[in-house]
Amino acid sequence: MNGVSTSSGDSRAAPPQAGRAEFGHAAGNAMSMKWSALHDAAAVVCTLAGLQQEMRKPEVRNFPAIMRDTGGWRYELAKQGVDDLAAIMEPGLAALLAVSARGQSPGPAATALWHEFLASRAALLALVPPLGIKRRA
Repeated sequence: MNGVSTSSGDSRAAPPQAGRAEFGHAAGNAMSMKWSALHDAAAVVCTLAGLQQEMRKPEVRNFPAIMRDTGGWRYELAKQGVDDLAAIMEPGLAALLAVSARGQSPGPAATALWHEFLASRAALLALVPPLGIKRRA
């Protein structure tokens, strides 16, 4: 009487495609967001070191998309490398901010973290395939 059907043939049942969502390039987008966040954090580290922030070159900005399009072992290694770099930067930046909040100079430690970031990023950028190696399309 209340207009709600209780039969097992309820037309409001979940559609057949319901269940686990297919996200397609979500993993690539996640790496892209993490890559961008790492560079935002690195900019803060750079400022704390008393250095001028760098301009992001196209090969740096486009790294996640290039790796996603390349696929294979290079992409897997790039994802792991970005995660590893985040594991270095997150506690490092937190420590630098804590030192700064106490009124102490984080300059030398920030400079060391900045150089570690640059070295790690250079190693990741070396994963970009040379011209002539086909990317996944």
